[in-house]
Amino acid sequence: MKKTYLKPEDVIFNFFNYLFFFLFTFICIFPFYYLFINTISDNEMVRKGIINFYPRGLHLKNYLALRSIKDLGRAFMVTLGRTVIGTSLMVMASGFVGYLMTKKEMWARKFWYRFLIITMYFNAGIIPWFMTMQMLGLTNNYLAYIIPSIVAPYNIILVKTYIEGIPGELEESASIDGASYWVIFTKIIWPLSKPILATIAIFGAVGNWNSLQDSLILMQAEPKLFTLQHILYNYLNKTSNLGALMNSGTQITDAMRASLYNTKVIKYTISMVTAIPILVVYPFMQKYFEKGIMLGAVKG
Repeated sequence: MKKTYLKPEDVIFNFFNYLFFFLFTFICIFPFYYLFINTISDNEMVRKGIINFYPRGLHLKNYLALRSIKDLGRAFMVTLGRTVIGTSLMVMASGFVGYLMTKKEMWARKFWYRFLIITMYFNAGIIPWFMTMQMLGLTNNYLAYIIPSIVAPYNIILVKTYIEGIPGELEESASIDGASYWVIFTKIIWPLSKPILATIAIFGAVGNWNSLQDSLILMQAEPKLFTLQHILYNYLNKTSNLGALMNSGTQITDAMRASLYNTKVIKYTISMVTAIPILVVYPFMQKYFEKGIMLGAVKG
């Protein structure tokens, strides 16, 4: 075989190309790495801010100390439950509604599709949203985490676009054999749509796992329904308030100072624990994510 040699300009381009992506990857990964090394390093060194690039004084006491936070386990189960249930219902709804939107015989299809798109661009704001949730009885109610996230317009559009790329002959042949819309959807469309369904599942899982606003606003009178992000937010506030007292010159006790340093470390640890599940799940879904997002974005 004839060997091919790169031109000097190609070598230079490849060098800077690889350098750019290496730096970009480093910038994306370093925040998680920084959090992790601070959670397993000596707490006194973390307090002094000298842990930057590698861990020192290795230990796992911070992760074991999370057991002392009485609401953390409950918050984890609340967040896990809303992520699994909410994401599952959203994927099923997006799949079926996206399929219906491809059917020309659907009543007022264009109107409903445009109505769906409009909701992506117009938002009434937090106060009307809160009042609506209150009138529906979804304040201090676990269903507030599930019901509003079932219909996701952007995900429905992705699914609709993907399904339109599936050969219509498959549906026609099944229809001739007497298959109903439901049978066609469950036996043909759903299995063939796994890439795009996995893609929107990632969107839904990340959104539910990281959601804070609904817990912060709707669950004020029900601490048992606080999410992990809400618990982390409370620790951030506690750290900020104690830090503000120290900076203002206010006399604080040694116990308060120790609490500030301990809260800072626990804040790092909770942040790491909060991020780990998504970091673990994403590699297994990446191949579906890449294929689904590309194929789902071909048509408008």
